[in-house]
Amino acid sequence: MNARDIRSAIAFLLLAIGLSWLIALPLWLGEGLASPWFLPVSIGMMLTPAVAALIVVFFIDRPTGKARVLGLWPMKPVGRLIGYLALGLVVPVALILVALPIGALLGVYPADFVHFSAFQQILDSQLAATGAPELPIPIGVLVALQFVNILIGAFLNLIPALGEELGWRGWLLPKLMPLGTIPALLISGVIWGLWHAPLILLGYNYPTAPGWLGLTMMVGMCILVGTVFGWLRLRSESVWPAALAHGAFNAAAGSYLLFSMAGERIDTTQATILGWTGWIVPLILVIVLLATGQFAPATRKTITVSESERA
Repeated sequence: MNARDIRSAIAFLLLAIGLSWLIALPLWLGEGLASPWFLPVSIGMMLTPAVAALIVVFFIDRPTGKARVLGLWPMKPVGRLIGYLALGLVVPVALILVALPIGALLGVYPADFVHFSAFQQILDSQLAATGAPELPIPIGVLVALQFVNILIGAFLNLIPALGEELGWRGWLLPKLMPLGTIPALLISGVIWGLWHAPLILLGYNYPTAPGWLGLTMMVGMCILVGTVFGWLRLRSESVWPAALAHGAFNAAAGSYLLFSMAGERIDTTQATILGWTGWIVPLILVIVLLATGQFAPATRKTITVSESERA
């Protein structure tokens, strides 16, 4: 990275992190995660990396082809883009779901894969609160229908997820790539994790852990998941698959409640995709992707192969 790139990266980080803390300030001055402002604050925070990236691109770097620099355009070849969009939709959900039986096998996730007792308990309490009669639908069918909600939620989450991905993977990751693939992925993952500090330190995602431990775990998770999102970004040469993957990840994040046992506490530092047992499969996937050279842009790899064949 040259001096200009370093200045741009520092400006981006100061804007993204500073704006996130500014937007989260009402939670810190008020009722924390219980604040009625939590939802708009969390959505507003997701937009800060995009705002930072746009400011840097339009007012500091001012490159030609700004949409290309951000990974927004061109959206072709269409077949390749569709393929990576499909992977973005499926892979994050698969990683979230496979974490649950692994956590159960390792004794840290209290699973109920047969009766779905925690989900049943949630439904019963909601029906009782509204005075509605019991639903005449088997609990297994209701669990299956939640996957339709995840699919819909992935696309509904696309725009706020793009607010993050436009910054983290759209602009920052390619900017860091001159440092090398692994350093770029590690640095961007650490930054993404630390950016969550305004909410994590209030107890978000890791409600039973001290703030320092919750933030450390978040950084670890963001390195691995961010590397998967980075693979989609670099391989497709587009930010859209990473944004859809982020939307799918957020939509499926609460699915651990479907398969847990009623009345049992879930320690997210150990269980689910947030905990160490949930990192096992993503780590294996990342190792395989690195070992097989899957972080090189597809077009560059094709050109290299063609040139070697001509030689």
